[in-house]
Amino acid sequence: MNKPFLWLFAISNKELNCHKIKQIIVQTNPLNDQEKAKWYQVVFDLKKQFGKKPDMNGLLFIIGVQELGVLREFNKQEKLELMHIATAKLLSFDGYYEFEKTDEDGWPHYKLIATPPYLDLTTQEELLKRLVVRYFEEQGFFQS
Repeated sequence: MNKPFLWLFAISNKELNCHKIKQIIVQTNPLNDQEKAKWYQVVFDLKKQFGKKPDMNGLLFIIGVQELGVLREFNKQEKLELMHIATAKLLSFDGYYEFEKTDEDGWPHYKLIATPPYLDLTTQEELLKRLVVRYFEEQGFFQS
């Protein structure tokens, strides 16, 4: 069984909310076997569909397009905005962002609720993989 990666916090005369510690520990656990299987299924199925294995940026782009609900050519700035939309959507699962509104052009906007904790790159990747799996679960991707 994998042990969670535990961050050490320097606390200067302040109490740290135990719920936040628990949330951070949960977020930084490596993927369990079921999550890994679902992660590989997402990557494999998208590779079959697009002819190329998607990296994390590609997955964020796909999720951003899905959230926008429009399939068309996007310029470089729009692609970055789509990746930001996807990141906010994924982090909304853990309460860091909240959907705010859809603007007049149909683009979703999220409001930052809490600053996500600092995570090293490997831990960030694990967190994003877990959230991508959750996103695809909620989209019905794994239903037979």
